[in-house]
Order: sequence, then structure tokens, then C-alpha cells
Amino acid sequence: MIDFKQLAEQYRSELLDRVVPFWLDKSQDKDFGGYFTCLDRDGSVYDTDKFIWLQGREVWMFAKLYNTVEARQEWLDAAIQGAEFLKKYGHDGNLNWYFALDREGHPLVEPYNIFSYTFATIAFGQLSIALATAAKNGLPSVMVCGESVAADALSAEYASITKRTFDIVLSKTDNPKGRWNKAAAGARSLKTFDLPMILCNVSLEIEALLEPAFLQKAIDDCLHEVMDVFYRPELGLIVEALGKDGNLVDCFDGRKLNPGHAIEAMWFVMDLGKRLNRPELIQQAVDICLAEVEYGWDKEFGGVFYFMDRLGKPRHELEFDQKLWWVHLETLISLIKGYQLTGDQRCLDWFQRVHDYTWSHFRDAEYPEWYGYLNRQGEVLLPLKGGKWKGCFHVPRGLMNVWRILEDLAARP
Repeated sequence: MIDFKQLAEQYRSELLDRVVPFWLDKSQDKDFGGYFTCLDRDGSVYDTDKFIWLQGREVWMFAKLYNTVEARQEWLDAAIQGAEFLKKYGHDGNLNWYFALDREGHPLVEPYNIFSYTFATIAFGQLSIALATAAKNGLPSVMVCGESVAADALSAEYASITKRTFDIVLSKTDNPKGRWNKAAAGARSLKTFDLPMILCNVSLEIEALLEPAFLQKAIDDCLHEVMDVFYRPELGLIVEALGKDGNLVDCFDGRKLNPGHAIEAMWFVMDLGKRLNRPELIQQAVDICLAEVEYGWDKEFGGVFYFMDRLGKPRHELEFDQKLWWVHLETLISLIKGYQLTGDQRCLDWFQRVHDYTWSHFRDAEYPEWYGYLNRQGEVLLPLKGGKWKGCFHVPRGLMNVWRILEDLAARP
């Protein structure tokens, strides 16, 4: 029998007493703005390059904490300084968001990656909401680069950046990389699951800033892609790539499965199902989530595989059998949310199993924040706490979501 109250406190304490202070203290670049994400086990900086989607994710995380947990000034200040760095250096002047900058903000990698755009969207959107709320609650101004700026004016500026960037994202759905696409003319063309998946989340994150009809179309489009196109009933699973005609393709990319992506997408779909009052959609998402966990679970060593092949053929990615932090955090969210919304006991049973694995393998008992990369046997592969792909996002977001759901479950009769 799970003690929801005790478990909620475990997640709350880990989030607020260890993980958030780690990023607040170790990642902020007080000299040039933005955040360091390449942090060693103890939080020391080992590389100063700045990756745009990790910058955006950290702005979003501090703004989200401010909006949903507590209106702490230090969180709002941390989000604003990151947003101002992004606003000044993160794009080419037309909101085409670079992939990477050096420490001072000089571009290193062209804006080829659509996820630089999606995470800039949710960063400025969530911070716009935070500033509007702060203004209503009696905070007329905030400090920006040493100057006092009206909170409502800054909120409006960030809202504009959000909507304009989201428009660009939607315009790029057919060719996300644009002129940086390396495919040969006339070559086999695939569409991938990652963009419609993330748009399910983005649309709800910026809901307050969108016109209802525009929002509804965006939701309908991404739900159709996720649940009617990339979910394959004949497999009972979600595939990572399809031909442009929507058919399965027998090649490395066409056979790839990413259980973590699919499981993460299902809690986005559950949120949409709740938002749209569609219990059948929630149940379908729960069933798919459970199928993905069953399929992706390593029966020998525990944990969820990173990549798999739908035909059981060898993967070319050398990291295919690693156990990654984000996969397990997202799985915890989906399972406990599935239980919260449906009461399905299978979700709770799997949650306990994944919880035990995750806390015993990824949590660093000596230093704050969690390890990101384990080998198949569950041994720490890299001791870093952040890098080019891991930043202030999946661990705090996972802890926050699970904590709040466990609190809700603990409060029920």
C-alpha cells in the first residue's frame, strides 16, 4: 500500500531542497547572462557554451515554478535574466533561434533545430504569464539589466515573442530543418514523431496567449498526428518515423522505437483529454503508455531501453541500450497521472516499480541533481549533471509533476 502523503513529501523535498537550488546556484552566468548547463557532478562548470533549447527550458522551469508552486522573487529573477539573454542573442533578429552560442552570446550553430523554437515558445509564454500575474498581484516593475521595467509591459513583449515564434514553428512542420535539411533532392522522405508530440504540450503551455479557434486547430492537428498517424494499432505502439504517405518504412529510422518519447507524449495527451473532457482519449493514452512500458522494460536489468527496433533488428545507435534520466522521469509522470485520472491499478503497480528503479539508480546521494546516463546494467556511465542535452528540465519538471499529483491523491478520501 503506497503512502501518497509520505511519497509526495519525498518528491517535494528533492525538488525544492536539492534540485532547484542546484540550478539556481550553479547554472546562472552572472557576468554574461543566461545559464551554464555543462555542469560536473558537483556543479562545477566544465564548458561555457550555451545551447538554446536548454536556455529556453530553464527559463520555462523557473517561470513555471513561480506560477504553480510559489511566487518566489529569486525564481522570477532567474527566469527574466535568462529570457533577456535569449531575447538579445538567441536568434538572428527575425526569431530564427540558433542552436548554440558561446558564453558571450555569439552564434555557434545555425538555427536548424526546430526545438530551439518550441522551447523558446514555452519559455517566453510561461514567463509572460508570470509577469502578468505579478503585475496583478502588486508587483508593478521588475529589474532588467539593472533597470526598472514595468512588469505588464515586459509581459506583453514576451507574449509577442511567444506568438510570433509559435507561428514560425507551425509554418515549418512540413520541413522543420528548412534550408539546413541535409537530405538529397528526391531522396526517401520521412516525417518524425517528435514535433507533433511536443506541440501537444506547447499548445497547452501557451493556451492563455492564443485565440480559442487557433488553439483548437493546433490541438486537433497534433492529436491527429500522435494518435491516428504515429500510433500503429497493428503494433500497439508509437513509431518514431513514417513515410510522408503515413506508411511504415523498413530502414533504420523507419524501424526505430523510442519508448520514452511515446510514454512522455501520453501524459501530454492525458492533459489534452482532461482539457477537452474526453475520458476515452485519456483511457487510450493510458493503455498506450502501459503497452510502451511493458515493451520497453529491460526484463534482465530493469529500466526502460532508450531505442528499440520494431522488427527486433540491431540498432545502429551505440547508446540504444542505455538507461536515460528523462525516459524514467517522464514514465513516472505518465504512470501516476494515468492512475490519478483513471484509477487503473496497473498504472500504480508500474509506477512503484519505475519509482524504485529511478530513485535507486539516478539519484546522487552525495551531490544534488541526478545522473543522466547509465549503462544497460544500471551503472553510472557519465557523472555529469548537465551537458549539451541535459539541463534544468526533466528532473525538476518530473519531480514537480509527480509531487503535485501525489498530493492530490493523498488528499482524496
